[in-house]
Amino acid sequence: MFDLARVLKAVIPNAYYVGGIVRSSLLRRQSSDIDIALPLAEVRSAAQELGRVLKAAVFEMDPDLGVWRLVTHKEKIQIDLTAYQGTDLKADLLRRDFTFNALAYPVSALPQIVVTPRKNGTAHILLKKLQRKEIVDYCGGLKAVAEKVIDRNNPRVFKEDPLRMLRAFRSAAELGFTISNRTLLQIKKDHALIVQSAGERIHEELERLFATSKAYENLLLMDQCGLLTALFPELESQRTCAEVYYGKGGVLKHTLEVFRRMEYLLDHLPKAFPKYAKKIGPYAQNKPLYKMAALLHDIAKPATAKVMGDRLRFFYHEEKGAKMAKAVLERLHYSRADMRLIGAMIGEHLRPSNLASNDVIADRGAYHFFRDLGDAGIPMLLLCWADYASYVTDAQLRRIMPKSNLPMMTIAQAQKTANIGKTLRHMQVLSLLFKKFFDTPKKIQPSRLITGRDVMDALSLPPSPQIGSILEAVAVAQVEGKISSREEALAFIKTLAL
Repeated sequence: MFDLARVLKAVIPNAYYVGGIVRSSLLRRQSSDIDIALPLAEVRSAAQELGRVLKAAVFEMDPDLGVWRLVTHKEKIQIDLTAYQGTDLKADLLRRDFTFNALAYPVSALPQIVVTPRKNGTAHILLKKLQRKEIVDYCGGLKAVAEKVIDRNNPRVFKEDPLRMLRAFRSAAELGFTISNRTLLQIKKDHALIVQSAGERIHEELERLFATSKAYENLLLMDQCGLLTALFPELESQRTCAEVYYGKGGVLKHTLEVFRRMEYLLDHLPKAFPKYAKKIGPYAQNKPLYKMAALLHDIAKPATAKVMGDRLRFFYHEEKGAKMAKAVLERLHYSRADMRLIGAMIGEHLRPSNLASNDVIADRGAYHFFRDLGDAGIPMLLLCWADYASYVTDAQLRRIMPKSNLPMMTIAQAQKTANIGKTLRHMQVLSLLFKKFFDTPKKIQPSRLITGRDVMDALSLPPSPQIGSILEAVAVAQVEGKISSREEALAFIKTLAL
């Protein structure tokens, strides 16, 4: 393999490694690309020459800013060459977003470049043996890295690119850094500007933030700065809705608590579902998607709030919420598949509670639940767990989790211990549904014994919606153990009152 550091020095000796690659390498964290800055007049020729020497694909990304990208064919190393934003390197670094990103290291200093190829995506890169005396630092970036602080580089950074406000919280979550007070104050001042950012860019930052285990604590900070409801104005009305029920902060307080429980659940599946964690795992890999569902699950409660007697009710908030969530997700350029999944999770998230209103949950009820929910069945149960868990304290949750896998208590037993009993029983309902889904799949998703053609031939019926109803009756009979073969199914349909 070629010595990348020496190739870069030979072709662009006066250039500098800048930004994320320097900061990440100081933290001993790999980066997904190499950012290099050099004078505008040299970018095009440098990109073309490097492409030739490295046998890399070369793309002009932004003619106005002078940005070129190279990707080597074999190792998939991504190198971005960018013209100085300003007259020279110093002007470029002073315009960057945060001080820890306003660092540069000369290509001529020959750091050791460690490349880790990946099967999917570009290689990971790490600069090693960086000499401290060679690091260019005009803004206190080295101090910020050492103290693990995210500090805005100048007061204009968020006006120049409002997305940087969201990036501050995402970076804090990914790196385990804190955001400086002056940066938080600046975000509080500029938070309304975030609507200028493109939806797909916001989506990307939220995905990365929600993929961490520190998303909840950063959402709280975002809310304190006004950024959360600037991004999701639909949530602002939750703040004063149902405060009598949820306390100060109303539905929004509950929403954030559900988000926190979802984050905990996705990180601790074996604690919540020790028997089924491995089977649930493949369904729970898309953490950002589930956290977004948690954030939006009660989005319609303020719009549907109505006092009935001495109670506050939210009739059909789940159905209206699914529609409102779709509008939010469209704004953020989510895929149709993701919108359908989140919409189903939100639109049906009261179904387990409805099942819990019965002392016995029969196989027929579980069959209808998973039939109706399809791919959203397991994800929605995880959302319900987070929702139920939000009504108890951390200590209470730790106490009831081991009991949630025991046989379902009766409604009368649950009522004896008020709120905690109701939560425990609801969790036992979820465990029972997981048990039925994973342990008795033939009852929950029975194989088809006969086809629509079989029905039409046996009963001399023309094609019509009635055929589907008959096949559904056959499936229910299978679930209830009344039939188990093709012959029994054909005999069964002849007993139906059509």
